[in-house]
Amino acid sequence: MSVKKINAEDLRRMKGKEGLILQGCGGELQEWVDGINSELTKANILLDGAKFKAENCSVFENEDLTCLLFPFSEDVKLDMGKLAIWRLQTHEAFGSTWLSDYVNNRLGGFISEETEKRQKPDCKLIGEDGNIFNLMGIASKTLRQNGMAEQAVEMRDRIRESGSYDKALCIIGEYVNITGDDTDEDIGEGMDMQL
Repeated sequence: MSVKKINAEDLRRMKGKEGLILQGCGGELQEWVDGINSELTKANILLDGAKFKAENCSVFENEDLTCLLFPFSEDVKLDMGKLAIWRLQTHEAFGSTWLSDYVNNRLGGFISEETEKRQKPDCKLIGEDGNIFNLMGIASKTLRQNGMAEQAVEMRDRIRESGSYDKALCIIGEYVNITGDDTDEDIGEGMDMQL
């Protein structure tokens, strides 16, 4: 079996899980899995013959990098202290980081069950001026009109901290259903992508 492909946003739904993420994993993914298993075995981090199986690992693209997630599970016995040191030592070479750190620092945090279950109002953003502050204002107004003023404030705060246009759009999409006319215009087409 091979490494499964996921979206970076899927990581935000992994609250309560942990793993090791390596960034910049170009080339054959199975070679990466085999190589990391070999390195961690030599460093006495993988214990009792344990190995990360390719089918349990995930690959995703983010910030123009191919990244691999090696999830921690009961069947992979690890010396966590040694792994923490290895992660720090290899951060520069592999961008090694914990899943929880990556999600919080690169993707805007985990999505809570409450956020997933919350009914999102429809909000016409497609075809509007793609300036992120304009889109944020329209979405905030929609939330307030639907009795969700608290969520409007939370959304605005998260967008201001996000640091990128793409992350900001994802955050808006967590709070409202982005709709538009029957056109296929891109929201940000031709717009300044800076926050």
